[in-house]
Amino acid sequence: MQCAIQEAITAETFGEIPIGAVVVCNNQLIAKSYNSPISCCDPTAHAEIRVLQQAAKIIGNYRLVNCELYCTIEPCTMCAGAIIHSRIKRLIFGATEPKAGAIISNLNIFEQPQVNHKPEVSHGILHNQCKKIVSTFFQKRRLEAKNGKK
Repeated sequence: MQCAIQEAITAETFGEIPIGAVVVCNNQLIAKSYNSPISCCDPTAHAEIRVLQQAAKIIGNYRLVNCELYCTIEPCTMCAGAIIHSRIKRLIFGATEPKAGAIISNLNIFEQPQVNHKPEVSHGILHNQCKKIVSTFFQKRRLEAKNGKK
C-alpha cells in the first residue's frame, strides 16, 4: 500500500486527484500508476484502469487471475467493472469513497448476482493516511476556489 500511496502523491504533483494503485503478482510488484484523467485528457485514466492495463501488457494476458490490486481509495463503478473483467484475485484498498465508491460504500458491485467474478476484498489498510491525502487535496482546492484561483 505504501507504493500506491507514493503513486497518489505523484498524481497530486500533476494536479490530479491523488489516487494511486499497484498490481502485485506472486508477491512481486509488477505495475504501478496514478490518476491522470486531466493530464491525459481521458476520463478513463483512473489509477486502477491504468495499472490494470500495464499489468496485462507485462503478463501478456488480459486476465490477471493470480494478481492483487492495491489502491488508495475505494474504486468507482468503472474501475470495479475493469477489476471484474480482468479477474483480479484480490482487491485491497485504503479508504472508502462515500460518493463514488462502488465496492462497499454504494453499489456493492461485487455482490450483484449477475457478476461472474467476485474478487476477495480487504479494505481499511492505511485508511487514515489514504483518506488524509485526498481530503487535504480537496481542502486545498476549495480554498483556491474561494480565493479565486483555478
